Amino acid sequence: GGSKMPPPPPPLPKTYHSSAKQFERPLSSGRQAFQVNPDSAHIKGVGQPLAHRSAHLQVTGEAEYIDDLPPKHRMLFSALVLSSVPHADILRVDAKKALAMPGVRGYFGAEAINGVNEVGHWGDEELFASKTVHCVGQLIGILVADTHRQAVEAAQQVAVEYKQKPAILSIKDAIKAKSWLGEQDGYLLSRGDAPKAMATAEMTVEGEMRIGGQEHFYLETQCSEAIPGENGEMTILASTQNPNTTIECVAHNLGVPVHKVVCKVKRMGGAFGGKETRSVNYSAAAAVAAEKLGRPVRIVLDRNVDMATSGQRHAFIGRYKVGFRRDGLLTALDVKLYSNAGWCQDLSIPVMHRGLFHVDNVYYVPNIRAHGFACKTNLPSHTAFRGFGGPQGLMVAEAAIDHVARALNIPGEALRERNLYQEGQSTHFGQVLTHCTVSRAWRECKARAQFERRKKEASSFNQENRWRKRGVALVPTKFGIAFTAKFMNQGGALVHIYTDGSVLVTHGGTEMGQGLHTKMIQVAAGALGVPIDYVHIAETATDKVPNTSPTAASMSSDINGMAVFRACNKIAERLKPLRDSMPKGTSWKQLIHKAYFDRINLSAQGFYKVPDVGYDFKTQSGPGFSYFSYGVACAEVEVDVLTGDHQVLSTHIVMDVGNSLNPAIDIGQIEGAFTQGMGLFTLEEMIWGDSDHKWLRPGTLMTQGPGAYKIPSFNDVPLEFNISLLKNAPNPKAIHSSKAIGEPPLFLAASVFYAIKDALAHARGESCEEQKGGGGGGRRAGGGVKSGPFPLDSPATAERIRMACPDDLTKALGIPDSIRPLGSW
Repeated sequence: GGSKMPPPPPPLPKTYHSSAKQFERPLSSGRQAFQVNPDSAHIKGVGQPLAHRSAHLQVTGEAEYIDDLPPKHRMLFSALVLSSVPHADILRVDAKKALAMPGVRGYFGAEAINGVNEVGHWGDEELFASKTVHCVGQLIGILVADTHRQAVEAAQQVAVEYKQKPAILSIKDAIKAKSWLGEQDGYLLSRGDAPKAMATAEMTVEGEMRIGGQEHFYLETQCSEAIPGENGEMTILASTQNPNTTIECVAHNLGVPVHKVVCKVKRMGGAFGGKETRSVNYSAAAAVAAEKLGRPVRIVLDRNVDMATSGQRHAFIGRYKVGFRRDGLLTALDVKLYSNAGWCQDLSIPVMHRGLFHVDNVYYVPNIRAHGFACKTNLPSHTAFRGFGGPQGLMVAEAAIDHVARALNIPGEALRERNLYQEGQSTHFGQVLTHCTVSRAWRECKARAQFERRKKEASSFNQENRWRKRGVALVPTKFGIAFTAKFMNQGGALVHIYTDGSVLVTHGGTEMGQGLHTKMIQVAAGALGVPIDYVHIAETATDKVPNTSPTAASMSSDINGMAVFRACNKIAERLKPLRDSMPKGTSWKQLIHKAYFDRINLSAQGFYKVPDVGYDFKTQSGPGFSYFSYGVACAEVEVDVLTGDHQVLSTHIVMDVGNSLNPAIDIGQIEGAFTQGMGLFTLEEMIWGDSDHKWLRPGTLMTQGPGAYKIPSFNDVPLEFNISLLKNAPNPKAIHSSKAIGEPPLFLAASVFYAIKDALAHARGESCEEQKGGGGGGRRAGGGVKSGPFPLDSPATAERIRMACPDDLTKALGIPDSIRPLGSW
């Protein structure tokens, strides 16, 4: 009486076979297409794809950063004493135990400051908290010792007693409490009559887009050296984008005039905006200790301390309503933007301004109302980050576009193309678009990527694979170039020519790996007509070029390039009569040698201010930007529906950089910005102890360090990565008809996000068909898949991708089809 064997299970459908395969990772490949500027062929060096001037030092490890410098005589090392609660009154600070530890030389807090205990420009932030702490990680004091390890260990022994107060830890909490920074009524941009147009629109949709924050994760953490001199002098060697604010704040804290303080910057190991203002606090803290002890003090933050204290990209929530016609023409857009600003202003108001400026992306909408609020929360003050609010505003615009396209059941690229800005149209803040190249870049990118072929091939792939889906998306961008604060649109330079003919250039910009110094050397060599190797930039220093603007807003080549150009032209004009009088074939060195003995001034200062820029939010008038940079990207992805993993199969980018000063550096910036944008939109997730994460300590950042926070790696680079610089697109508004490059390409990574969403739409449509009893893999006649609008928050992590694909597995586990995974916003 043996029992019968059960019948063998039916064979898996062929469409299921790919579910057992892992992603294969061949080497990435790519092509770069560019045009050497034809207008500058007669100018030495300008427009040539030259290597970064420090590249050989960086790849060999010879380039020196702050912590590589040999310690100065009698140098001490420091660590910070930080708040451990998000909001509290300080009852007592006891450093006795720490001061008794080996090697400890002193502890300094608010009482040690001779000047004013204040940093920043708004009067709302203390260097060292004196009575109240407003976030976990706020500076309370600095502990100084003979070694870094001794300082770190001793700082942990400083006891702080608190009386805790209620804390606001998310945008949701801030909206409920109406906790805002800046104008309590928010900030408004409008054109036409959005409410009236919405009421009469043929169709409307509304929704909410959530965009998480992002850690800068520069390779070199925040660091500085403070070196006291005689008579109240202080020299700061800093890893900062903002030498001028550094010396202003240090002088303010020490109670000395600014002319007693000098800041020097050789280079930074990355910054991305994180060292525009937040670096100042660490330099000032070290300077207070150095002044008290009369000894040099170095501060170098450990990665976890850097991430917990220095702020990140602002998380945003965008609530939108769109009015449109059935043929896809947009008629009205009403947007509310909310940013998680942290506890003090820092740069959160101009970040919100830029977000509001960019809620239109590249689309003409006759009626727009955009209202922004910077939410005051008990988190570290969030700060500048490549794009400066622009990517968040742009992402809300694209979420609205995607929503409309799905509501109309038309391809997203068709709706985007239908509404592109045209030459001569104006933005919602009244700026007329001139030299608008977005349509040309769109057509070129579509052709280079063979977009229609890719869409058809992806559709065929999706019919043949149930648990692997491919998606393709074409996404454009428009990015305004200027500091939104008018006074910051200025640059300076100082040029010296020595008697051997060599040229030393100093300008107001700082080098953080982006190649600014290389471009400035090219500009100087071109203006003077000398070989590149004759020109050198040693460092950025406030005693050479004063009152500098930070290296930010993608403006540094524009403002400093023109300043360098003007300084060199002054010298060239002085040399011209002498050059004309000398025999043909006279060398540069002979010319300079003769000029010196003829007592010709071989030194010049240059200055430049950007004309016709400066929007006033109160009067709602003025040009917001000097010009706009445009670009378009096409991305193709493959998604593993069962795990939420994805792979970027290809990316094609067409970017308008005007007449490039250096195509090699510009292409490198595009590659880097795009990859960092992929991190923002698909991978990097900040998780804080807030109301949605109650198992964490309130106000504490869980995702500290590379173990918990993942930035893009080699494995995340698109398998095919092609970049083309738009040809014959000179920009009359900048040096040698070039365009800014640092920030504009970052948003193009949204093409990966929306390609993922395209793949998810296919998966959701197939699940929908199966639930209706379609079976057989869920195909419909014609191979198309219906999927209505659905939310996908950023970043599109594996968890969010998986939860956006409801199926029999999620149903068996009782997971609702409409689940929207939590995040820290």
